[in-house]
Amino acid sequence: MDTPVNTPVDTTPDADEVLIVRDDRDGIATITLNRPAKFNALSGALMTAIEDTLGAIAADPSVRVVVLAANGKAFSAGHDLKEIGTKTSRESIDTLFRQCSRMMLAITHLPQPVIARVHGIATAAGCQLAATCDLAVASSEARFATSGINVGLFCATPG
Repeated sequence: MDTPVNTPVDTTPDADEVLIVRDDRDGIATITLNRPAKFNALSGALMTAIEDTLGAIAADPSVRVVVLAANGKAFSAGHDLKEIGTKTSRESIDTLFRQCSRMMLAITHLPQPVIARVHGIATAAGCQLAATCDLAVASSEARFATSGINVGLFCATPG
């Protein structure tokens, strides 16, 4: 039996908040989104943490499968709209969306299968995140939506 490894992966630049936690047990790497107060909204920092963690997992031969989970009441509410609202140029917004595409591609290119463990809401880019995984397992309370159209956004899986 492997020794469990529970690793806080990244913190926000403004606080000591741990954005994701990686837990490895018996060949299973669980990546847990950890922005419950923000419904695990995908900020630039959170997407970087996910992408960096996936890169480390891709190079780890002891990991046979990845589970993508979330703390709190939601899997993910999608992009962090408050962060997007602070962007002052079209270029900075495009950069954020390109970052999201890279993160989604990191999931699709991962040599290990990725299983989304979804509870609560998975909306907009959060729904895309679950759909990008090889398999999604949803609780009976899970709800999926691509409601970004209401604010002029629509998910587009890269590829």
